[in-house]
Amino acid sequence: MKYTQDHEWLRSEGDLVVVGITQHASDQLGDVVFVELPDVGRAVAKGDDAVVIESVKAASDILAPLDGEIVEVNEALADTPSQVNEDPMGAAWFFKIKPSDPSQMDEYMDEAAYRTIVD
Repeated sequence: MKYTQDHEWLRSEGDLVVVGITQHASDQLGDVVFVELPDVGRAVAKGDDAVVIESVKAASDILAPLDGEIVEVNEALADTPSQVNEDPMGAAWFFKIKPSDPSQMDEYMDEAAYRTIVD
């Protein structure tokens, strides 16, 4: 897995990359009450707004970490946004992207480097 400065995680699955937020980000957000996911088929550029999360504390945008096409979204989050608090590193993934430039993954931190910014 790779991690961004914005507390997103990225996990390669074949030629796709699954994107979610870390436990640290989930803890900072508080109770998540709404998740707006991107449309399947949408082309995104690295840094584009991709997901909107609303919690009891605030609304936050999750940015696309890679250039590519959204190929799948986690529809379950629409009905149960609390999964983001319950299992942010697993069941509460947001979307899968087919990167147009997989080498962009190399720009992100491994787990050891990420731990140094959150511990």
